[in-house]
Amino acid sequence: MSLIRRLLQAVVVLWAAFTLSFLILYLLPGDAVLTKLGSAEGGPSASPEQVAQLRAQFGLDQPILVQYGKHLLAALHGDFGVSVTTGDGATHMVLTALPPTLAVTGLALLLAVVFGGAIAVLGTYTRARWLSHALLSLPPLGTSLPTFWVGLLLIQLFSFRLRLVPALGSAGFASLILPAITLALPTGAIIAQVLAKSLRTQLAEPYVEIVRAKGAGRGRVHFGHALRNAGLPALTLVGVVAGNLLAGSVVTETVFSRDGLGRITTSAVTAQDLPVVQAVIVLAAFFFVVLNLLVDLVYPLLDPRVRKEVNVDG
Repeated sequence: MSLIRRLLQAVVVLWAAFTLSFLILYLLPGDAVLTKLGSAEGGPSASPEQVAQLRAQFGLDQPILVQYGKHLLAALHGDFGVSVTTGDGATHMVLTALPPTLAVTGLALLLAVVFGGAIAVLGTYTRARWLSHALLSLPPLGTSLPTFWVGLLLIQLFSFRLRLVPALGSAGFASLILPAITLALPTGAIIAQVLAKSLRTQLAEPYVEIVRAKGAGRGRVHFGHALRNAGLPALTLVGVVAGNLLAGSVVTETVFSRDGLGRITTSAVTAQDLPVVQAVIVLAAFFFVVLNLLVDLVYPLLDPRVRKEVNVDG
C-alpha cells in the first residue's frame, strides 16, 4: 500500500506541474504567434489573416479548457505538441537537448556529494577547533553565492587567466568541468550543512557512549556508527537536490553558452512557446518524482526502523 500511495503522489505532482505551467503561460502577457510572425516577417506587416491562420494551426483560437484538455490528453501519450517558433515536435526537441544537460547535472551531483560529504565529515571529526570552524563555515557561504556570479568568476580565473579549461561551448569533457562545479557548489553546501548537523546529533546520542565503553575507537565511532545513521537524512536530501540541479542548469548553461535544456528553455520562455516549456517542466518534475521514489524505496533497506514502520503500515 505504501508503494501505491507514493506512485499516486508522483502522478499528482506531474499533473500539478503540467497544469500550473499551462495556466501561468496562458495568463502571461504576450502572444507566441505574434512573436513568431514578428521575428519571421517583420511584425506589423503580418496580416490579420496570417495571425488567425497560425492561431488555428496551433489550436490557440480555442477556449482555454479545450486547449488544456487536448494538451493533457496528448501529454499522457508523451506528445507535448509542436513548437510554435520552430515547428518541431516539443518532445523531440527536449529529448535531443537532454543528454548534454544530464552530463552536467550528473557530474555536478557527484561533485556535490563528494565535496559536501568530505566537508561535513572532516569538519565534525577534526580535533582542531579552528579547522572545524573554517570547514563548517564554507557551506553557508556556498549557499549564499549567486550561481551566475560563481560561473563568471570561474570563467575569469580558470579559462581567461590560467587557460586550463574552455570558457564556453559543449565540446568534450573539459567543457563540463566549470559548469558542473558551478552547479555543485550550492548543492554540495546544502548537503554539507545537513550532514554536519546530523552527525553532531548522532554523536550526542546515548548509543555512542555505549559503543565507546565497549572499546570502539574514535574513528570507528565516527565513521562506522554515527556516519551511517547521519547519512540517512542526507540521502533524502540528495533525492531533492538532484531534481533541483536540472532546473539550475538553465542559468548555468546560459552562462557557459552550452547546448542543452537551458538554452531551449530560455528561448521558449521568451517566445511563450507553451509546448516546449511544458515539456521541459514536466520532464524536470518526472526526474524529481522518480529520484525521490527511488530514495523512498532505498531508505527502508538502509534503516531497519523504517522498514518495520513500512511493514506495519502495509
